[in-house]
Amino acid sequence: MYSLSPSSSISLKSLIRTRCPSQTHRVTPGRLVIQCIHRHDSTNASRADWQSSCAILASKVVSQQQDTQKVGGADNITAVNGHKTLDLVPIENLPKPLTITDFSPPPMHGAQIRVAYQGVPGAYSEAAAGKAYPKCEAIPCDQFEVAFQAVELWIADRAVLPVENSLGGSIHRNYDLLLRHRLHIVGEVQFPVHHCLLALPGVRKDYLTRVISHPQALAQCEHTLTKLGLNVAREAVDDTAGAAEFVAANNLRDTAAIASSRAAELYGMEILADGIQDDSSNITRFVMLAREPIIPRTDRPFKTSIVFAHDKGTSVLFKVLSAFAFRNISLTKIESRPHRNRPIRLVDDENVGTAKHFEYLFYVDFEASMAEVRAQNALAEVQEFTSFLRVLGSYPMDMTPWSPSGGD
Repeated sequence: MYSLSPSSSISLKSLIRTRCPSQTHRVTPGRLVIQCIHRHDSTNASRADWQSSCAILASKVVSQQQDTQKVGGADNITAVNGHKTLDLVPIENLPKPLTITDFSPPPMHGAQIRVAYQGVPGAYSEAAAGKAYPKCEAIPCDQFEVAFQAVELWIADRAVLPVENSLGGSIHRNYDLLLRHRLHIVGEVQFPVHHCLLALPGVRKDYLTRVISHPQALAQCEHTLTKLGLNVAREAVDDTAGAAEFVAANNLRDTAAIASSRAAELYGMEILADGIQDDSSNITRFVMLAREPIIPRTDRPFKTSIVFAHDKGTSVLFKVLSAFAFRNISLTKIESRPHRNRPIRLVDDENVGTAKHFEYLFYVDFEASMAEVRAQNALAEVQEFTSFLRVLGSYPMDMTPWSPSGGD
């Protein structure tokens, strides 16, 4: 910015007293800015005098626009009152200030979101991630804990991990990881599981000597495998789609895998038997994890997950559960896990001696939003009886209709 200051060569009395409409004047195309600056010197000029002088000088510059362009020429030089000065930076080249539109909102539901899941392409977790976040970029992870870490380290925006199955029960590993990590549950999705018996092309069931899959999948198909006459060894691996990939990669013609029909397509395998789960109502519940919690609401059904511990044994559990029953809050799940920091509690009794009790953490899901007063009051009462209480998340319930004939 070019500034003008008092000079002894200027006679203030000879200047017309014209008030400067503003202290900054922009002149185009030279884009010169003149700023009125008031200083005290020997002339003892008043502020009004200097404002008047600035107005006159500015008018002179405007009248000399044509001269300015000619003097500047190819060298881009601007003349002010006969003196050559460097031109200022063009306004269009200056960085624009941020506006509210520059702060894009979080990705829409499923749009441009990176979602971590455990397994390889073709796993049920990948399909569940696609159901939870359509159009997402699915990121496979070899272990559950890696999926947690991917979100914590900003490699992924969300993680979709299984916590329970209608036939196989709870996935205890993920309950332990929920407590170990500081991620928040922001949603749930219930996904119907449709198992298939896969083998390499040309392989018949008579050739098989073993079946491999995830432990949950083996448990969910145990009776059906027996009915098919497959009295073979059953070996557990990390995930269902990984079992199919292993058979295909190693050209194992004596081994079958229990996985999805999508895994058969991806790894070039044939389906020897379709829908081999023991119960058609085979559903796995997945939770969606994020770094930040969502704001609970009351305009739709919500579910809240908590974990707590207490110091006085299981007798306190009744008091904790009564806090929900008294307020007509329905519990959808209660799960106990060993308290790793305090696995055993010793109780000394002078009459019977020292008793040893196992210590547990309790995971509870209940149908209420943390935005509801009844849920807040229930947790306030629970906190009175517990030594540890943590809200894992308050999130919308999965209310999508389900059909037992659904697959992946």
